Amino acid sequence: MNTATTREQLLNHAQILIRQRGYNGFSYRDLAEHVGVKTASIHYYFPTKEDLLLEVVSDYAARVSANINAIDETLSAKEQLDRYAQLFSNAPSDQICLCGTLAADLASLSERSRQTLQAFYRVHEAWLAKVMARAQADGTLKTSGDCESDGRWLFAAFQGGLMSSRLFQNASRLNDVMASVQVERPVGQPDAQSAAA
Repeated sequence: MNTATTREQLLNHAQILIRQRGYNGFSYRDLAEHVGVKTASIHYYFPTKEDLLLEVVSDYAARVSANINAIDETLSAKEQLDRYAQLFSNAPSDQICLCGTLAADLASLSERSRQTLQAFYRVHEAWLAKVMARAQADGTLKTSGDCESDGRWLFAAFQGGLMSSRLFQNASRLNDVMASVQVERPVGQPDAQSAAA
């Protein structure tokens, strides 16, 4: 039995449709059919498609941020990044990051929507920059020495990895992102975390 409210169902299904088809790839009629309501009901909750979009992004960003903030900051940089990557690898194979999908539709979005997406990107880039700063200290990941830059390219790499994973139906493409920052150690030499244990 579905206990979600109509509003929650609309947000959930809109998110799925955007992640599968993009912002311009669905209408209120499509959404009404998925939820089993009339389009007038959608307009009651979200008078315009932009109102719906802003709520969808806000809801998605809050849930993703909660998952990121739940990653233990006392873990090594490598372990933190492994847990972060797991969030991406657990996504449905027919969908990519909501905000990554929307960034591709940028020309059709309002300035307010663009700013909301930029805020989402900045949260991830800043979190990854902190992880890379920790990596400079614990030596468990390769860094460039510029943590902010590392955070930006790493998030861009994850977004690209998600898109190519979907295109090729091969989730292992995300592993390439992780491999790009792994510290190569001679055979038999423990990593910094194992040595400290």
